[in-house]
Amino acid sequence: MIYLKKSLITLATLMIMSLLPVQAASSSNSFLTPYTAVYSTIWSKGINLKIEGKQTLKKAPNNQWDFIFTADSLIASLDERVHFKVKDHQILPIHYQYKSSLLGKKRSAELDFDWHSMKVRNNVKNTPWNMSIVPNTVDKLSVQLQVREDVKLGKKRFSYKIADGGHIKTWTFKRDKEEVIDTKLGRIKAIKVTRTDNLDNGKKSSFWFAPKYDYLLVKLVHKEDGQSYNLDIESFKKG
Repeated sequence: MIYLKKSLITLATLMIMSLLPVQAASSSNSFLTPYTAVYSTIWSKGINLKIEGKQTLKKAPNNQWDFIFTADSLIASLDERVHFKVKDHQILPIHYQYKSSLLGKKRSAELDFDWHSMKVRNNVKNTPWNMSIVPNTVDKLSVQLQVREDVKLGKKRFSYKIADGGHIKTWTFKRDKEEVIDTKLGRIKAIKVTRTDNLDNGKKSSFWFAPKYDYLLVKLVHKEDGQSYNLDIESFKKG
């Protein structure tokens, strides 16, 4: 009887140990599940523009990823995307691209990250130049995925170095209370995250991530100089 008990304990231990590598591998890339989400996007910049936006996370060759957000209408469009890799829960951008048009006014920027030389090549208005970066620097789009992962990991405050406009900026965030919000997917419990580094400048950015949907961004509100930008989830599908 004692031998049988020992055998069962050993068998249970072996089963648990055999699962550990699989669980660890899954956890390390847990937020990298391909998906497509559609949002209603409202820009208020003197006039109100309601545009449908689509966000896509998809796999790329060589264990890399593409994260893309696009929105388009007759008078405004936005195409923002980043190609990146991941190491130890940290996003490492490779190439970032931004293009927008509003009432005929166009803007564009490209960033190429060289992690061997720790530099990023900026190309804004067809004027390229290089600048140094620090470890774990991200761009303005992939930071959304990084915040999402850090919320999943249970962190309360986050600080990131952002390559933006030829400078390295520091963005800080804090995890606020959980709220129930109304969406096209129904009433959803979501964790509110607020950006805290720019409140003195009259700006405010808040994000809501839904644990039910693997911490997907389901709402975003940004206000600045009397203007606002809202994002609300319309639909979501994996793959």
